[in-house]
Amino acid sequence: MQHSSQSQPAAIVRLLARVLALCAAAMLAIQPAAAQSILRDAETEALLADMSRDLILAAGLLPSNVNVVVINDRSINAFVAGTQDVYIHSGLIEAADNANEVQGVIAHELGHIALGHSITRSENASKAGNITILSLLLGLAAVAAGAGEAGLGIIGAGQQAAIGKFLAHTRGEESGADVAGAKYLSQAGLTGKGSLAFFKKLQNLEFRLAIPQEDSYNRSHPLSGERITLLQEIYENDPAYDTPLDPALEARFQRVKAKLVGYVAEPTETLRDYPESDRSVPARYARAYAWHKSAYPEKALAEVRSLLAEAPDDPYFLEIYGQILLESGRPKEAIAPLQKAVASTNAQSLIAGVYGHALIASEDPANLPEAERVLKAAVARDAANPFAWYQLGVVYADRGDTARAALASAERYVLQGNAPLALQSAEQAMTSLPQGSADWIRAQDIAILARDAVERQRRRR
Repeated sequence: MQHSSQSQPAAIVRLLARVLALCAAAMLAIQPAAAQSILRDAETEALLADMSRDLILAAGLLPSNVNVVVINDRSINAFVAGTQDVYIHSGLIEAADNANEVQGVIAHELGHIALGHSITRSENASKAGNITILSLLLGLAAVAAGAGEAGLGIIGAGQQAAIGKFLAHTRGEESGADVAGAKYLSQAGLTGKGSLAFFKKLQNLEFRLAIPQEDSYNRSHPLSGERITLLQEIYENDPAYDTPLDPALEARFQRVKAKLVGYVAEPTETLRDYPESDRSVPARYARAYAWHKSAYPEKALAEVRSLLAEAPDDPYFLEIYGQILLESGRPKEAIAPLQKAVASTNAQSLIAGVYGHALIASEDPANLPEAERVLKAAVARDAANPFAWYQLGVVYADRGDTARAALASAERYVLQGNAPLALQSAEQAMTSLPQGSADWIRAQDIAILARDAVERQRRRR
């Protein structure tokens, strides 16, 4: 009796924890990627925009409203999170053999957006939570009445019903997004071969992880084999199935993939995958990043010089050349290639931010007006650029404009999710800016939003 009275509450606590975990997992499935580390790169963003444009249109969406965002995570995954943005893990791009495989993933995620799955998943998570809470209350009532085993049975059954209902719904969403993605690929005139190839990669991963292949029960996604069976017939009967890959797009993809590997992987791994005997453009590109990360600037610069010898006006080769010079303590030498890169990309915001940094780091007061001009243009074009806001704040502080320096800091902290410092900087800016001016109103807006975020954080503690 004593053992029983102790084990039943312990079992209830464990079941309650699992119920709460289910609810948390369901909510995490629909949370934005704010806590994730986002990788931003001008060349990568331009490529992904071009790769996805026709698919976005096929999904009935506007390219100007949809961003394909790269997350710094080497696992193979992609997701949407309540907006019209598609998030792709860096590991997925690493795992893809060609651009078409990534297009298949993007098409699938666009299916989730177009079909409104973020909304329906939230609703079904709520329903699943209601089931578990109801079963928990009934079970606890039974335990209190002395029917311990029956109470635990009610709780367990309710939990399983909630899990089954939620997972069945998400599997249905995944299948719906698969079919929608196939439709978008077809309408865009793109083959589904890449989509099938990528699902086969996932299937091989399931085999290596010894995931049971009998059925999809208790899984949020259908088994890859089931998805391949569904899609193979659709794709093979599609007029676009034998459409060849775009060679220009494919060359750009291989460059970006190599660049990404050079940036996120350990240098030894990059040099293993892209040995010095490989003189291809992607290999030299990857090694430039690997040598730079390894603190061998001359080797890194030599790789980029070899690329610039073949393509002297390539803005992204110029960008990395200037970046390596800048980060190696040679900002004056970095100015010319970065200026050329900015001019040839129509002042692309991310590149302009690096150029502004080089101008400031040159420690030549004559360069500060140009730094201010280019950085103002950068944040006007792309306000979600914390690095450019930081550099602009440096310019303001250097000329003694502490109010606008504080406002630039507030903008940066908002983008970095640091509400307390955003609030502090915005309030500091408001004390010196002319009341009612455009900058004062912007500082006030940031202060209101940041104060609300700080209060919400405080209540959660």
